[in-house]
Order: sequence, then structure tokens, then C-alpha cells
Amino acid sequence: MKKRNRKNFEPKLKKIVPSSGNSFYVKRFHQMDKNAVPYWHFHPEIELVYINYGQGKRHIGNHISYYHDGDLLLIGSNVPHYGFAGRLTKNESEIIVQFLPDFMGSEFLSSIEMKEINLLMQKSVQGLSFFGATKRQVGIKLTQLLNLKGFDRFVKFLDILRTLALSKDVEILNAGGMFLEVYANEHDRMTLIYDYVANNFTEPIELEKIASVVSMTIPSFCRYFKKVTNKTFTQYVNEYRIVHAQKLLSELDVTIMEVSLSSGFNNISHFNKQFKLHTQKSPRDYRKELTKVIQ
Repeated sequence: MKKRNRKNFEPKLKKIVPSSGNSFYVKRFHQMDKNAVPYWHFHPEIELVYINYGQGKRHIGNHISYYHDGDLLLIGSNVPHYGFAGRLTKNESEIIVQFLPDFMGSEFLSSIEMKEINLLMQKSVQGLSFFGATKRQVGIKLTQLLNLKGFDRFVKFLDILRTLALSKDVEILNAGGMFLEVYANEHDRMTLIYDYVANNFTEPIELEKIASVVSMTIPSFCRYFKKVTNKTFTQYVNEYRIVHAQKLLSELDVTIMEVSLSSGFNNISHFNKQFKLHTQKSPRDYRKELTKVIQ
């Protein structure tokens, strides 16, 4: 398996500069941009991402999953995540809004009128995914936002935040209450762990080996990983493999056995069991239902 360049995997501090006359950054990206390769990064700005079409993996904090009909995400300040648009995810386009938690001023944000929006920003550190009517409505509003400037753009963005703050169509991605933010010691270790899994998930990964990668004993490594991610290392590896399997099932016309082997499962029975545990569906049923949705 081709090794991934380590420099492309380390969480990188991304500097975001709003255009002149704006307190937040807004931009649309298209699939035609062949250089838009997703990478693992973080920034102090909160990020709102609208993907109007497409499918792929999403990795936010310690959460990893697969989306297949676009997405609307709110990602908190300094939470490591991958980019979503570009040739690797087959998205048609995405709109990104990035803003500092206090871009409106701390006093204004703490006012009673901003209570719901303030709470929304606090929840964003867990990673929020919006769906249904909210995704459709906010998608339209974000498209309108692109054509506005100055005060009109600011007011429209406040309207978008309020819509999100009041929405019930939301899933908390790191719902366990444990989420990976950027702390110097932790993110260096977790980068090494994620890097190793990303490059070796198709092969057996022994605890002894992964513990040695971060210079820890097996017991210390197991305790550390569970504390940071709220899951065991084996659970994480299986989760990573299943998400990869979901992507293969939706994008390639290959057999279930081929998907199992390509995702790091040498035993089809174990693969079926883990897949159903993660998705509540068998691989065959998952593919059938996804085909119906796409059609």
C-alpha cells in the first residue's frame, strides 16, 4: 500500500484572512479545482461547511463517518478535521464560512438576544451535522450569502446562525462528551496514531506495534487512547475500516468479499458482524438502500 506523506497528515495550523471590509471569511470551492486535496488541519476559527452534493469520509475530532448526499457541518474552534471538497470526495461544490468565536465582539455575543447562537458556538466543539429541511434551507441561504457584501452579508449570516441554533435537525458527531481539540502533547501523539492507522488499516495492527509508535507501553497506550477518544483502539480501527467499506460499497461495483478484504477484514463473517454493529445494516442491505436513495 502506498504510504501517505507524513507532511500531508499532520494537523496544520491554517491561517485564515477575511477579505477587506469583512469580519468573517466566505468562499465557494468547485470540484474542477484539481489542487483541492483534503488534509488534516485546524484553526482558531469556527467553520461552517455546506457540501451540496457528493459522498466521502469525514473526520472531525475523534469522529469518523461516511456521508453520501452532501453535508452541512459546524466545526468548533481548534478542532482538527479534514477538508471535504475536491477530486478525492467527488463533490460538486462546497461553501465554507470561517469566523472567530468573538467576531461580533464579546459583549454583543453575551447579550440575551444572542443566547441561542452563543450556545450553538459552544456546542460546535463537538462537531455538528445538520440534515433535512435545515440543510436545504441553510444551503440556499449560504448560496445567497456569496452574492452579498458588507452589512447585508453580516445580517444574512446572523440569520443563518440563528436558523442553525434553533434547528432540531442536528446530530452531535462527538456525542460521547469526549472530543479531540488541539493540545500540543495530545495532538502530536494522536497524529502519529492516526497516521499509522491510515497507512496500515488494511493489515493486522498489533497493540505492541502501535504502542511503540508513540513510545508507550501497551497498558499506558490503551488507557491514554480510551481517555482521549472515549473508545478502545480496536473499536477505532474497526470503525475506520467500516467507514472505508461504506465508501467502497457506494462507489465501486465489487463483491462484498472484495470490500471486506480491501477494508482490512480477512474474515467475511467478522466483517458482516462489525458492519452491522456500526451501521445497523448488513453490507448487502446498506448497498441496496443507498442505491435506492441515489436513484
